[in-house]
Amino acid sequence: MDAGLLVLRLVAGLLIAGHGVQKVSFRLGGNGLAGGTEEFRRDGFRGGRLTALVAGASQIGSGLFLAAGLLTPLAAMAAMGVMTVAGTVKWHKGLWVQNDGYEYPLVLVAVAASLALTGPGRWSVDHALGITPWPVWVAAAAIVAGPVSGLLTRAVLHRAADVAEGSRYARAAD
Repeated sequence: MDAGLLVLRLVAGLLIAGHGVQKVSFRLGGNGLAGGTEEFRRDGFRGGRLTALVAGASQIGSGLFLAAGLLTPLAAMAAMGVMTVAGTVKWHKGLWVQNDGYEYPLVLVAVAASLALTGPGRWSVDHALGITPWPVWVAAAAIVAGPVSGLLTRAVLHRAADVAEGSRYARAAD
């Protein structure tokens, strides 16, 4: 079981972290912070560079912490939050990824929730520090708070469609 949790943590965590690296740099096929900023604007977010930077940093941090099995419920909560936001962006395209749907973000939310519930396993920093197992209420709180924080973030940073399409007012407000 520990080997399976390690593989799951490494693959999901490093993919989430890599996605964040793409948001803020030219590494891993990213378009730099300017490209990440433009992507968020196209997706209807306000906040400009700060939004892209915080999203990228959240993905990098939560992904690396998940991969390491460090503060696993909190890392899972943050990963669920950022991937819930990604899911809201793709929601209108349907489920399947071949149509640019929300399938992939949904899988990562489910993986993060599963890791919050199961814990990171013996081959983790949490285990080495002696802070496992986490209480069930911590995992439950993380599973609720992660997606809720993502939905709240989307609600707070969303802008109307006419503004998101590139009016001068939208650029000045960011």
